[in-house]
Amino acid sequence: MTGRFDRLSLSRFTPEDKAVGVAASAVLAGAIGLAVFNPLAGERAAADAPQAAAVVQQGKAAESPAAAKAAEKADGGTGNVSAADARAEGFKVAPRAVKPSEVIKLAEKQIGTREGKGGMTKYHNWYVSTPQAAATAERDGGFSVDDYKGAQWCNMFVSWLGAQTGVKNMGWDAYTVQHATWFKKTDRWGHKAKPGAVVFFDWKNGSSGGIGGIDHVGIVVKDNGNGKITTVEGNTDNAVKKKVRDKSQVVGYGYPDYAS
Repeated sequence: MTGRFDRLSLSRFTPEDKAVGVAASAVLAGAIGLAVFNPLAGERAAADAPQAAAVVQQGKAAESPAAAKAAEKADGGTGNVSAADARAEGFKVAPRAVKPSEVIKLAEKQIGTREGKGGMTKYHNWYVSTPQAAATAERDGGFSVDDYKGAQWCNMFVSWLGAQTGVKNMGWDAYTVQHATWFKKTDRWGHKAKPGAVVFFDWKNGSSGGIGGIDHVGIVVKDNGNGKITTVEGNTDNAVKKKVRDKSQVVGYGYPDYAS
């Protein structure tokens, strides 16, 4: 990975720091669902959020006007979002009933996509264009959304899949720890591998670690039934790749609201 940011020192954060931004991360929660995410440098994961994220505000999430508007929309409980509103938030299509197979199919079509000049991808370009980027940048220290350009992108890839397909409550983020925290806070977190689940890895502590140690994220293609899972992951050796991973490396899974 040619991104410009080093892994955040999570040991410096209190539990309150790590949970900060849940309100902003839940932009479009309910009808849509957003969060914040992380990528991987080669077979090791570097921090997803820019260096400025080390200056995380304590105690309260910084919520942008866009985030507040989306949260208000979600609180209405109607579950109805117009196509225009969805596009304004970054969706290609309005949130709808989507089966896991549709997301997996799109993820597999991305295999082989590589970073371009400056470590950039279409996933960076998309994320930076969304109101969520401004909300997460504000939440994580008030840096410019341009700082996401060329940064670690595994979580941007996962978020992009949700935006392109219209999956409800996939969560959007550029920082894996915040994204996983959002899944847990919204009761969409567990330890069973399911097709289409968002899988979070900790290369050092594996399944014995906690959310704060998460390094990387991908999409589950299938449970292989032998203690391993097949995944599609962005920011793996600077590209999108299909991988077979041992379940012992998995901290947990986030479950979007898929159609049955």
